[in-house]
Amino acid sequence: MVKPKISENKFRNHLQQDVVKIAGKTIFINPFLYWRRFDENTNRWLREPGQMSEEQIQPNRNRFYPEIDWADLSQDEKLIKDASVEMFLKTLELISTFHPQLNSGQLLEVERKMAITKKLPFEKWVKKCFAKKARAAEGEKRKFQRDRFIRSWREWLIHENTQKALLPVIIIIFISAFIGWSLGVSKNSCNPYFEQNLDQSI
Repeated sequence: MVKPKISENKFRNHLQQDVVKIAGKTIFINPFLYWRRFDENTNRWLREPGQMSEEQIQPNRNRFYPEIDWADLSQDEKLIKDASVEMFLKTLELISTFHPQLNSGQLLEVERKMAITKKLPFEKWVKKCFAKKARAAEGEKRKFQRDRFIRSWREWLIHENTQKALLPVIIIIFISAFIGWSLGVSKNSCNPYFEQNLDQSI
């Protein structure tokens, strides 16, 4: 009985972080809560980092990360933070689209709450996206290498010179197998035990 109540409170607290109320209206600051109103293109645009140019992202770095000195960040950290800035900009664009009645002051209030509560979730989301993309790229690379290996062997096998070289080898293998089989049969036929068994069976 206690567990459902704890999980319900946890869910309510989590939802409160994803919501801001302005002028009696509930505004979702978690962009994925708008998914029912997305078309496929919007969904892809939101979920895939790299849909916005550097010219759009870099001027907004200090807007969402005023506490960070970007010169001190590694290249990987910059990529994660830039992709998070992209998520902030996309979310604000979605909010403006779904709530056109909000004025600039109200949008600024939404942005402030987002900057406080959404940094870690957006960064976590971005890291998952990058990891998924890296796995997909690695899978594609392996598939390409496998296809190239098979294709090179196939091309080698159908090449005229290869077939000319393989024909004697196949003939030698066939002859060797035949000789081995013949020797095995003749050896068994000279074996007294073999003959004794043969007589008994007659």
